[in-house]
This record gives sequence, C-alpha cells and structure tokens, in this order.
Amino acid sequence: MSGEPLSLPVYRHPFEPFLPQEARILFLGSFPPQEKRWSMPFYYPNSQNDFWRIMGVVFFSDKDRFLKKDGKGFDMEEIKAFSTRKGLAFYDSACAVRRLRDNASDKWLEVVEISPIMDMLDGMPHCCDVAFTGEKSARVLLDSYGLDIPPVGGSITMDSPFGRTLSFHRLPSSSRAYPLSLEKKAEAYRKLLREVGALDLE
Repeated sequence: MSGEPLSLPVYRHPFEPFLPQEARILFLGSFPPQEKRWSMPFYYPNSQNDFWRIMGVVFFSDKDRFLKKDGKGFDMEEIKAFSTRKGLAFYDSACAVRRLRDNASDKWLEVVEISPIMDMLDGMPHCCDVAFTGEKSARVLLDSYGLDIPPVGGSITMDSPFGRTLSFHRLPSSSRAYPLSLEKKAEAYRKLLREVGALDLE
C-alpha cells in the first residue's frame, strides 16, 4: 500500500485448515483477528463475531448453543465435533497478511499470500461449494481467478482443475459491523446449508 511503511511484519495464518473428509461446504473468511481477540484457537474466534451464533440459530434455534457454560467464549471442542458431523470445512482466503492498523477490520489487511484453496478442495471429494463470509474474502480469492464478485446472496461458478464444477457463494458478513439482523443472516446461511445438504448430515 502506498504511503505505508515497508517494515510492517508479515503474519502467517495461525490455524491449520479444518477439512473434514466428508465436507460439503468450505467457509472462507479473510484472516483471523489478532490473538488478543480470540476466545478460542479456531475459526471465527472473536466472541464479537456472530458466525457461531448464526450456526446455533440455523441448526438448533439457539444463538447461544456454542457458548461455554460460563458464557465466556465459544466451546471449541463442541464446535469441531459439530462441524465434522455437518460437513463444514474452514479456512481463509489469505494465508499471510500485513496489518496496517491495530484492529480486526478487513479494511486494514494487506494480503501478502493467497491461500491454496484448490489444493484443499481437491482433497474433499464431496465439496463443490465455497461460501465467503465477508466481502474481503470474496474479493481476494475471486480476483485471483479473474472472476466477478457476486452480490450478497449471489453465487458464481467455475470449472476446477480436478474435474468438479465449483460454486462460490457470497453470504452476508458474520461481522457485527455488517448492517443486518442475526435472524436475517441466519436465513441466508440456512438457505445455502440446505442446498448443499449439510442440514441433513448427522
């Protein structure tokens, strides 16, 4: 970025890709927030992000389903077991970034390296759908493939190098800053999860 110092550190992705063999859908954010904002060392770790509340509403009609009993942060082990059962995979569009400001906003992330998403999808034979949980994650990856970014609620397809047609879906951001109610966000996520068959997996 012009005007930014070149000495800013590069942050590598802190989490391993979460790629269940039976995954039906790969959720992609942009990049995890700083560790000081984590309530657990897993995807969507910030307790101010609504992703796991959305999943609670969609699957259990309970936005607090994945909170720890003391209400302080998310229950990582329960989340991992649930995601494996339901065929939900996770990573982010960027695997290395610079932070241009000391906050969690995607606006101030400079992408240094784009994640090898095709390699991940190649190893999940049932996964043909990728869901972006924010505008930045969609832009980072789709720009690299020369694809247009669909509107929120829309999707775009491409042929993969391993013989599957992939669908890229843009969901409402799970960030609290995105101006849509939790219930409306859950409706959009529920629609897509139903389409890919995740609601039926046990």
